[in-house]
Parts: sequence; C-alpha cells; structure tokens
Amino acid sequence: MKINGELKDLDAPYSDSDDVEEIGPDSPQSLEVYRHSCSHLLAQAVVDLFPDVKYGIGPAVENGYYYDFLIDKPFTPEDLETITKKMKFLVKQNTRIEHLIWTKQEALDYFENKGQNLKVELINEKVEGDEVSVYKQGDFVDLCRGPHLPTTRYLKNFKLLSVAAAYWKGDENSHSMQRIYGIVYPTADEVNAYLKYLKEAQERDHRKLGTELDLFSIENQVGAGLVLWHPKGSVIRYEIEKFWKEEHLKDDYQLLHTPHIAKSELWDTSGHNDFYKHGMFTPIEFDNTEYQLKPMNCPFHINVYRARNRSYRDMPIKWAELGTVYRYERSGVLHGLMRVRGFTQDDAHIFCTPDGIEKEVQELIDFSIRLLKSFGFDDFDVYLSTRPEKYVGTLENWEMATNALKSSLEQCNVNYQIDPGEGVFYGPKIDIKIKDVLKRSWQCTTIQVDFNLPKRFNLKYTDANGTIQQPIMIHRALLGSLERFFGILIEHYGGFFPVWLSPLQAIVLPINDRNTAYAESVYLRLKENNVRVELDKRAEGVGKKIRDSELQKIPYIIIVGDEEEKDKNISFRIHKKGDQGRLELDDFITKVKRIMEEKSSQYEI
Repeated sequence: MKINGELKDLDAPYSDSDDVEEIGPDSPQSLEVYRHSCSHLLAQAVVDLFPDVKYGIGPAVENGYYYDFLIDKPFTPEDLETITKKMKFLVKQNTRIEHLIWTKQEALDYFENKGQNLKVELINEKVEGDEVSVYKQGDFVDLCRGPHLPTTRYLKNFKLLSVAAAYWKGDENSHSMQRIYGIVYPTADEVNAYLKYLKEAQERDHRKLGTELDLFSIENQVGAGLVLWHPKGSVIRYEIEKFWKEEHLKDDYQLLHTPHIAKSELWDTSGHNDFYKHGMFTPIEFDNTEYQLKPMNCPFHINVYRARNRSYRDMPIKWAELGTVYRYERSGVLHGLMRVRGFTQDDAHIFCTPDGIEKEVQELIDFSIRLLKSFGFDDFDVYLSTRPEKYVGTLENWEMATNALKSSLEQCNVNYQIDPGEGVFYGPKIDIKIKDVLKRSWQCTTIQVDFNLPKRFNLKYTDANGTIQQPIMIHRALLGSLERFFGILIEHYGGFFPVWLSPLQAIVLPINDRNTAYAESVYLRLKENNVRVELDKRAEGVGKKIRDSELQKIPYIIIVGDEEEKDKNISFRIHKKGDQGRLELDDFITKVKRIMEEKSSQYEI
C-alpha cells in the first residue's frame, strides 16, 4: 500500500489521518515490488542449496531482477534448474515475509556469525545511524529497505533467464561474482508474453545479425570495444554519413575535421582532466610533451572559434563534425556496438548570443525529429533536464536557459517530461529517446546549453554596442554515436534495412547458363542507375540461390530465364514477401530509385 504517497508493506502502521492507497497487482508500482521480492526468493533458494555461498545484492531492474553471489564454482544451466525447483517449493510454503528493524550491532553480529562478509561490508559502508532495515522469510534474512509482498505465494509466476559474471560493486579489482537474472509477473500470461518478446529481441540482436550478415566485428587482437566495419557495414555507414552531411549543409552548418589527439594542457583547460579522468585513456608522451586521445570534440571546436575575433554579426556559428572519440569503458560494460571504446559522434556546436538560444533550440528540435524520422523512427520520449545540485554558472543564466528550452519545446508542440535535477553541471538539456519496433527506448539526441566551457576558454564576441560579451555554447548530437545508432538500426529492422540503407539492394539470378548474358545486361543496367547489385552466376539451382539471397535479407531478388529474356523484362521477388510477378526493367529501376530517394521504409513497387 501507499501511505501518504510512499510505498509501504501491508502490515505497516498508519493512522486515520494518513492518506492510504491500496496497491494491487495491476498497479504500475506493483511490478518493482514483485521483482524485489523475487530476488530475495532467489537468494533464499541459493543459500539453502549452496550453504557456503556469499550473497551480495539483488535489485529490481528495468526488465526483471538479478542477484549477485560469490561462489567457488560458476553456476551451470543444471544449477539454474535446481534453483528453480527450490524456488517453486518455497513459493508453495507460503512463507510470511517480515520487516524487522535491528540495531547496527545486531545486524553485524548476525551476518558475521553467518560468514556473510559481503553483508558486513555493506552495513559498514551504507548504514548511517543505529537502525538497520532487514527482511526475513523463514530462516533467510537480507538487508533491504523494502517494501515486499506479504508472503512468498505471490511469486509463482517467475522464470530464471541466465547467469553471467559480474564484479562486486562494479569494481574490476574486486570479487568476481555470479549474477543470476530472472523475471516475475503477477500472471503466467505476462511471463509468456515477455519470453516471446525476449525471443524476438534475441533474433534481432545486432551482435548475432552483425556476424550473419557480415557487417562488423570486434576482434581480440585489435582490442575490446574497438569496431571493425566490414564492407557491407561500411556501405550503410557511408549512406548514413552522406545523408547526415547533406542535411547539415542544407541547415546552414559548416563541417569541421579535428585531430584524434591533443596536448594534455587542452584537457586541463576544458576540465576533462579534473572531472572526466576516469573515462580517458592513459596519456602518451613524445617530444617531451604529453598528449591524450580525445574523449570529446568540444575543445577542438572551441579552438576553431578562438582562431579569430568574432562579432554578433557572425552569430549563430554552427559547426558539425563526425568526430571519432575514445573513452575508457570497463570491460564488464562493453556490449557489441552499444557500448564501445572508440566511436564516431555526430557532433555539433552552436555559438550564439543569449537571446538567440530559443530560436536555435527550436530549429534543433525540428531538425532532430526530421532526421530521426528519415531513419524510420517516429515514436519519441522527450525530457527536459533541469539544474542539478552541483552546477556552475549563475542562477540567472540557468533560469534563462531552462525557460528557453521549455519555450522551444512548447513552440514546437512537443510533448515532454521534466527530469528534475538531471541536467549536466554546466547547463540544462533536452534528451530525445527513440522507440524501436519492440518499443524499447534508446537515448539518441541530446541538446545541451553550456555556460562552463565558454568561460573556461575565455570565449568572446563583440556585440552591437562594441562591448565584449561571452557567447552561449550549445552542444548537440542527433544520432549519438554512429556505432550505437547502427546497432539500434540493425535491431529495429532485424537486419532487413530500408532499400536506401541496404548494403546490397538487388541480386540478379539467371535460371540457366544460357540466360547468363541477359542477366549480365540486367546487372549492368541496374549498376548504371546506382542500384547496389550483384550477379549470382554460381552453378547452383535457382531455388538455392533464392534461399541464400533471403538469408542475406536482400530487398529485391531478380530472376531471369528464357521467358524474361524473350520479352526483355524481369521477374522479381521481395524479401519475405515472395514473388511479385514480371515488370519492365526500366519501370523497376524508376520505382526503386523513387523508393531510395524518398528514404522509404516500404519495399513494394
């Protein structure tokens, strides 16, 4: 239940004057309680089955829950089956889940006696004061603030999904833990629906499809988190970059190119060496000077600004760069294309006067949504993040910039949510998250107002009165990083890209050897019209060639035999849609080119 807006256990005390709201299984707040309670059920089962195990933490997370265990031998799939059976047994016991308040010493004594040193460590680190909140079910006790379900019987609709290695508290120098992941829902239908969704997500996994479609690889000899773009993946990247540059030039941006390294003193001035050292690679030294790989492009663009005097007549200055940056990410968080150590940001910086913020942000919002829609995304969540506790700049500037962002969103008729206190330390920001075909949310666009760097680098411009002023700097990335965005595209489309992005748009299959010459003429005609096409002259049956082409998710499969050669036309198939009949080649080319030019997600001709 909720007491005065705060989630509490059902047996929590309250008075007649309190506002009490019942929380049932259908309530939006209930799922987190189910998940947290089920993580305790998991821990209870593991401790019962493996008496020497040390249990760490078990939070509810976005799609379920996990629990971390310290154990000598990694868990096996058979262990997960045994744990599942034990959890089902504990559910049937209908054990009451009790909330207790112990003194700090009582809690320390209990967990020390049990040999649970990880819990002792957490108590010493986290507990302030003399009260420790614990939950007990049967003989199992765990540290927790709660709330929890009243008994274990509510937890019958669960499933353990997987086990993985994880570092204790995310520290690579600490214990290597075994993390068991699971899901739980109020009903079995919801569990089955999630498992179906999970299967679909696994089929769309960009790492799996990246290998099957020969798009990219990440090789140990090159380095973790460093992406090798294969020819087919590079075609898609080329199309993304070409479109991105064309759209930016239309929108009055100018393009920049900057180095991959810079003297460490640049990062001293920018503040990265003070605030972002953990995310940067170790400096390198030559010619008695220390250099560092760039984690961001901003300081380079600032130095282009500083290359000459600026006037209000120059404003706004809009500079864009597809700049490759390098950030140290712990090995445990690297994930295919989604989390890497070297990536290309679609970066841009706008330098403007304070009264120009609103106009620039309005144009940025429109530009961002237009660009994202071109890639097939039209479902967005938009957030306005406000001033955090620790910030730089004056309250007056913060209020001015926040109001400008808010007004821009409203002028653009964009529905948004306030994300209080989640702005970056140097200014408020707008984040646009796209939703893919599975309704998963991905952070892409960010628009950030910055008071900090213009001040640190002493940026100036002359206003209409001849007075020296400091410009406002707007950071923005629309796609985020090309690597991550490419991974999102792969999963959104399941590897079957829109025609304009597809690395191979058509393939020509002659039915017999005698049709090869005509097939070659069709192939050359398509190539002349800038259709990315291959000719399959293998000594294989046309059925096998069609199956192989389908596996490669090629949009158009063109088949030519005696009848097509005689009538000087083609038969064609669309991936997943089968035979589309016959068509004049010039008509086919005209329609495909129109689909490409329109950046359409449709394939029908």
